Amino acid sequence: MTAYASGERSTPWGTLGCEVRAVNHRFLELGVRLPDELRVLEPMLRERVSRRVARGKLDLALRLRSAEGEVSLQVDEALVARLGELAHGLRGRFPELRVGLVELLQFPGVLQSQAADPAELQAEALALVDGVLGDFIAAREREGAHLVAAILERVDGIARIAAEVRTLVPLIREGQRTKLQARLADLAQAADPARVEQELVLWLQKLDVDEELDRLASHVDEIRRVFGQQEPVGRRLDFLLQEFNREANTLGSKSVDARTSNAAVELKVLIDQIREQVQNIE
Repeated sequence: MTAYASGERSTPWGTLGCEVRAVNHRFLELGVRLPDELRVLEPMLRERVSRRVARGKLDLALRLRSAEGEVSLQVDEALVARLGELAHGLRGRFPELRVGLVELLQFPGVLQSQAADPAELQAEALALVDGVLGDFIAAREREGAHLVAAILERVDGIARIAAEVRTLVPLIREGQRTKLQARLADLAQAADPARVEQELVLWLQKLDVDEELDRLASHVDEIRRVFGQQEPVGRRLDFLLQEFNREANTLGSKSVDARTSNAAVELKVLIDQIREQVQNIE
C-alpha cells in the first residue's frame, strides 16, 4: 500500500527532517538516504523499519540543516579574559594599543564552531524516525481499512447475486420444463412420457448450478475470515479470486436464462474490481 509521513525536530545543531514513503511491493525493499553525520545509523534504521514493516518498496530519508541566520559558533570566554588581562598589562608600554572586535575574533582559538555531539545527534535522529515511522504505519493502516471496506462491500455484492440466482434456479428449471413440454405437444407423434421425463431430468442436471452457488458462498465466508487475521493476506486473496472467477465462468456457461447470464457478468465485474484493490493490499 502507498503511504507517506514526515516530521521535523529542532536540535542545538539545526533542524532534523525525516520522510518515509512507500508503494506496494511483495517484499520489503528499503532505501535509506542519510547525511554524512548520521550514516553510522543506517544498519540500526534498517533493523528498526524491518521490525515494524513487512512489505513495500519503502524510502526513508533524513536531513540536517541549520536554520537560516543561525550561527553554530561560540566564544572561548576564558581565552578572551586572558587576552584582556594581557592587553591591560601592555597598555602602559603601548598607550596607543587598540584592539577591535574583528581582530579579537580572528585570534586563534577565540571563535570556535559548536560541533555536534554524535551520540546526542543520533539519539535525536532515532527519536524523530520512530515518531515518523509510527505516523507512516498509522497512515498505512487507515488506507488498509479503507481498502478492506471497499473489498468487503463487493464481496457482499457477490453474496447478494449468488442468493438471487439461488432463488431463480427453481423458476428457471420449471420454465425450461414447461417450454420443453410445449414443444413436445406440438409434435405430430406423441412421445413416450417416461422417456421424455428421463431426458428432461438429464438435461436439467447439466444446467444445475447448486454446487457452484455453494462454493461461492463458501468462498465469501473464507474471504471474510481472512480479513480477520493479523497477517499478510495478499496471496490467499489471489487464490480465492481465482476460485470466484472459476465459479462465475461455470455459472455463465451453464446459463440458459438471461437473468443468470447477467448475474455471471455482474459477478465477474465485482471480481475484477476486487482484484484491482487486492493489488494495493500489503
